[in-house]
Amino acid sequence: MHGVDTILNVLGSVTLLLWGVRMVRTGLTRAFGGTLRRAIAACSRNRFTAFVGGLGLTGLLQSSTATALLLASFAGRGLISLPIALAVMLGANVGTTLTSQVLSFDLGWLSPLLIAAGVIAFMTIDADKPHHLGRVGIGLGLMLLSLKLLTAAIEPLRTSPSFIAALAGMQDEYVIAAILATVATWFIHSSLSAVLLIMSFAGSGIISPALALAMVVGANVGGALAPYMDQSATDIDARRVPLANLISRLVIGVAFMPFLVPVAHWLALLEPSVARAAVNFHSVFSVVAALVFLPLIEPVAALCRRLLPAKPVADDPGKPRHLDPNVLDTPAEALGCALRETLALGDRVADMLRQSIEVFEHSDPKAVRAIEHADNVVDSLYEAIKLYLIQTSRTDLGEEEGRRYVEILTFTTNLEHIGDIIDKNLMELAAKKIKNRYVFSVEGLAELKAFHSRVLENLRLALNVFTTRDIALARRLVAEKAVIREAEARAADSHFARLREGRPESIETSSIHMDVIRDLKRINGHLASVAYPILEAAGELADTRLKAAQPLRDAHAGS
Repeated sequence: MHGVDTILNVLGSVTLLLWGVRMVRTGLTRAFGGTLRRAIAACSRNRFTAFVGGLGLTGLLQSSTATALLLASFAGRGLISLPIALAVMLGANVGTTLTSQVLSFDLGWLSPLLIAAGVIAFMTIDADKPHHLGRVGIGLGLMLLSLKLLTAAIEPLRTSPSFIAALAGMQDEYVIAAILATVATWFIHSSLSAVLLIMSFAGSGIISPALALAMVVGANVGGALAPYMDQSATDIDARRVPLANLISRLVIGVAFMPFLVPVAHWLALLEPSVARAAVNFHSVFSVVAALVFLPLIEPVAALCRRLLPAKPVADDPGKPRHLDPNVLDTPAEALGCALRETLALGDRVADMLRQSIEVFEHSDPKAVRAIEHADNVVDSLYEAIKLYLIQTSRTDLGEEEGRRYVEILTFTTNLEHIGDIIDKNLMELAAKKIKNRYVFSVEGLAELKAFHSRVLENLRLALNVFTTRDIALARRLVAEKAVIREAEARAADSHFARLREGRPESIETSSIHMDVIRDLKRINGHLASVAYPILEAAGELADTRLKAAQPLRDAHAGS
């Protein structure tokens, strides 16, 4: 049971360290996500400013993996070139070593202060930035606490016969140690946590200095392997950035492997502490990689393009273009991505609605099938937006963000319903008209086109209301409901007048004509719903449309 307790204590300490790193990263991303991304763009003018930008960014985020995923997203969208992205990553690798240097000192006394201050700020301040900076304070405190717990947890391993025997057989197997460290770092997705764990092992005398350096090599390679594996299902452009970073770390790691013993002696001369030697080697590794590869970013980029050539693929209209998974930790940006994708969805629904009247006018069966295919695309985009919003809602949404989340989800649902009405109802009516070779009267077709044109204009207005949240536009959209009701009544009166005249074409198409008007009115109702939350928040809605109840005088008169 003693061994089980040790394993559980080590596991708990490592997971607490990982959670602390995550809290710091998410806190900083939510507080300064947009600023950090703009800073990367500003530093991308040349390789040297890009290197400095990556160093500063990862020094804040404390995760080169997070930086690699962010850069992969930028590269996938064409916002940063591959050579510049590699320069940023070289700086990011140096930046993450700064945190390990700070945490290698005994700062355990700061842990309760940081946790207390962070919890107070997180629970008492509603403003976004102080709230998220409180999360950062909690994360830093947990990281320091986890290191203190980890040191205590591994102390029994120094006298464990089985653990000592296992390490004794690996003391000169530096390649095996590096491979094991690579796999472990890939699994926990944090080279910082892996290096700090190795530092604890070395400081406790459990592993030799040279073996510690071999494991640091593995931690660096594993830290680059994690983002490459995470991007395996993304675009080729996005995958090339972590591949370039993996190549640079792998080359430097292989180059260091034959010289681990002399390097360990050299580091011991600079600082006798074995624990500090492991952390210092982590910094040396990244600095050497930067010195070697910063002048070679263009050849490495060319090599990555050869290893991962672009594949010609057919454009998938159902694939979302704006739902960036790397900004889910920043709700404001994630909601902005969802809004852009919703507008793209709205454009597709508008195209369906625009084409629907042409089907009735020209009786084209190919157009019916095209609209059915377009509805499948709308359904795919709707599902993607809905799942993306659900992922966004798992983070802490502010009051305004929560309101916008509901508005986007509701509007996308209404757009999907409109697509279904066009496909399942209007196109079914069109197919019936085509099959029976019915023809609308000239006046009837003109009425349908005028009614359809009004609804199409309201679709454009609804998209503008959704984007701008303008109260005047929202009032205008709601007022259009009364206009549509009046237009429906006029169209019905005109149609019934033609029926009374005995017009054959009107008699044949009567049910189709009235159903088309009904379905277009339903579409307009879905469109108008986008305005109600905006008007309600502004206090522009009445409590009820009913008139006040009148006293039943006649009833009282008889009493």
